[in-house]
Amino acid sequence: QVQLVESGGGLVQPGGSLRLSCAASGDIFSINAMGWYRQAPGKQRELVAVITNGGGTNYQDSVKGRFTLSRDNAKNTVYLQMNYLKPEDTAVYYCNADIERVISTRGDRTREDYWGQGTQVTVSS
Repeated sequence: QVQLVESGGGLVQPGGSLRLSCAASGDIFSINAMGWYRQAPGKQRELVAVITNGGGTNYQDSVKGRFTLSRDNAKNTVYLQMNYLKPEDTAVYYCNADIERVISTRGDRTREDYWGQGTQVTVSS
């Protein structure tokens, strides 16, 4: 199957930086969009940033200019560099990927959304 493994969360002071990584592994034919979502206590999960396989990016307005999303297609890995972190960035961050897998010897493919287990980011003094 497919796994998304996240790393890089932690505790940081306001104004600090963190870098999240998400690596996809398993029976992968191709990966379309990859991105990060976050969910704060008592709130709905929201999109933070997404990147297409061509490198196009889209960011939530509140993180524009502070967060940078990049992708290494050879490693099936996406990185979220988070600078000038604010307390309101505190949340569990989830990696998401739109992945195609080959499911038969004829070459039939399926396309599904996959999620990582989540990594906690806490911004506090």
